[in-house]
Amino acid sequence: MTKRLTVPKTYKLAIGGKFPRSESGRTYAVATPKGDFLANASLASRKDARDAVKAAIAAGSGWAGATAYNRGQVLYRVAEILEGRRAQFVDEISSQTGASTAAATAEVDEAIDRWVWYAGWCDKFGQVAGNGNPVAGPYFNISVPEPTGVVGVIAPQDSALLGLVSAVAPALVTGNTVVVVASQRFPLSAISLAEVLATSDVPGGVVNVLTGSPAEIAPWLASHPDVHALDLVGAGEFDWVDYQIAAAETLTRVLPPESGADAAAPSLERIAAFTETKTVWHPKSLV
Repeated sequence: MTKRLTVPKTYKLAIGGKFPRSESGRTYAVATPKGDFLANASLASRKDARDAVKAAIAAGSGWAGATAYNRGQVLYRVAEILEGRRAQFVDEISSQTGASTAAATAEVDEAIDRWVWYAGWCDKFGQVAGNGNPVAGPYFNISVPEPTGVVGVIAPQDSALLGLVSAVAPALVTGNTVVVVASQRFPLSAISLAEVLATSDVPGGVVNVLTGSPAEIAPWLASHPDVHALDLVGAGEFDWVDYQIAAAETLTRVLPPESGADAAAPSLERIAAFTETKTVWHPKSLV
């Protein structure tokens, strides 16, 4: 019997629904905790970051214009595909982090459950965050949440999958698009998640995944005039104060870093952080 060669996986970037290599041609080696080679990952450049923002802008109107119910269906479909690929993600997480199979399985299961949790809020958040306001006059006054726009995310650096899902999913609920910088140490699951998104019903460009150095890419996301919000949940070990200063130049909303077990924990506050409130006045009928 002829022994076949394995087909090693090539991990690229995910920009605009496609999987290009970095325009710089750079890569870096991803290894096991023991130092054994796993794969090469793309080392994204600032040009890749600009391309990702451009793709996110192009996808914004379609995703924000979808009904909340439809967005919930799409995000739930992502969870379905994740469920079908559990074994792959368990293997990737275990290989990258050195976690036991049981621990890696628990992380994948929690990531799937968290994705379902956020999917379920798509068509409910507007009722919770919006309201009818009392006014002194013959008017209706209604406030409703709307997406902020393009959200730049520095994913938690100590998590292969759960941290990434916890940071990306809440931004998608109300119709934002995302450019996320994955964990530099554990980037492989991030690209596999991008493959899941590409084979679900998520439109290309809604989620763009960059791998490489957050310290290199984050300043360009923070200062980009078309990035409307910046989630620094995983930027605690970097010069995140400088990112806040850069973001202030373009009036970009910033969520500061979080740490500990509750970093990026599921909450309605994380959804609300990426919304703007639109208030509508309408006269009452006098008939």
